[in-house]
Amino acid sequence: MDTATVETVQPCPECGAEVRCDARFVTWCAACDWNVDPGRPEEKRGRLARARRALAQRHGERLLAELNSGGSLRARRDSATVLAVAVAVIVHALTLSLTAGGIWLLVRGWGGWEMVPGAFLLALGWSLRPRFDRLPTNTPVLHRADAPELFALVDEIARVAGTRGVDAIALDAETNASVQSYGVRGRRLLTLGLPLWEALTPQQRIALLGHEMGHYVNGDTRHGLVVGTAFSSLTTWHYYFEPVDFEPLDDSGPLMLFLNLLYAPPRLLVRCVLAVLDRLTLRASQRAEYLADRVAARAGSTQAALELMDRLLISDSAAVTLRREVNRAALNGPRGRQQTTAWAEELWGRVVTDLASIPDLERERLRRVGVLRGHSVDATHPPTHLRHACLLIGDTEPPAVVADDERERRIAGELADARVKVARRILQDGY
Repeated sequence: MDTATVETVQPCPECGAEVRCDARFVTWCAACDWNVDPGRPEEKRGRLARARRALAQRHGERLLAELNSGGSLRARRDSATVLAVAVAVIVHALTLSLTAGGIWLLVRGWGGWEMVPGAFLLALGWSLRPRFDRLPTNTPVLHRADAPELFALVDEIARVAGTRGVDAIALDAETNASVQSYGVRGRRLLTLGLPLWEALTPQQRIALLGHEMGHYVNGDTRHGLVVGTAFSSLTTWHYYFEPVDFEPLDDSGPLMLFLNLLYAPPRLLVRCVLAVLDRLTLRASQRAEYLADRVAARAGSTQAALELMDRLLISDSAAVTLRREVNRAALNGPRGRQQTTAWAEELWGRVVTDLASIPDLERERLRRVGVLRGHSVDATHPPTHLRHACLLIGDTEPPAVVADDERERRIAGELADARVKVARRILQDGY
């Protein structure tokens, strides 16, 4: 037996209860929560960060309370959403004004001094323009002809969500999944992190796809075309007004100091607009996650959606496994293309085996850590324990889409080349 998996027993230094220890994981006490979260991240400092975290906490708990009292959870345009869109339109109108002003100065003063400010305004407007995402170039991307079975499964789940499927599927090395639009025509891209995908059961994968398809119908304005691109433009503005570093004894010091003082008011204004836009969209973003979880339950069943959340809690362990395997390969690993391919094919099996070996005690610790940390990690998502409680309200959902062994085999065949390519990249670039 591997000594790393041998359990030992010791008394808790706080309450004296019996503590079971696994050398691979944190030693903690289930009776009094001693050492339950030794790696708790440091909370962000600042009044705005604390206010945002408190607001997110209130939104998440209020939405859950509304459901517990018989309220409905549905995507809708409330006053905050309307105001967020209005602010975003004003941001884009400013960008359009800069561009139009630059063109007017260039045309009016062609050959004269007006061309200098005209060119500057035009360049500024161009840099602030709404940007459309593109397909990734550093990771495998599948289209319908490449993976007809996988796209058919996504289409079936999308119909359960009340929307259409996606136009492309990207496979990467993240322990996550996401959806986004790309291109001027707003085509849809689903990104699947292979470490997460490989670790899920077939029914949990259906719940995962249901959650991602749910994002297209959940009314999340933060990631919509108008508001999402406004966030991008404001972030660019904030970058332009960042303080300039300079040496106090340098000849350019007085000029840089003057520029920093000049930049301070517009930087503060941009920061305030970003904070307002963030606050206006925060409740909608949290509601969107609850709604996406509901779609996951309808597609794969309530049980599969709950299991998916538990899998996400232990996703960091997949990253640990990948880093360990990369280090092992660097020391005495594969040499040559054939050996590298063989190593790549075995990598995902090691991830699945390691995740399956995580004891229930560690899973319970991670659940309690989630409750303790709450919104401290990501204020745009409700904490996992609130999402878990939301799914348990009302009747449990049976699966609308049931996993099929033959379909799973065909999908695995469609993903075979991508699995090897992503594993090779992990070996080459590290993790």
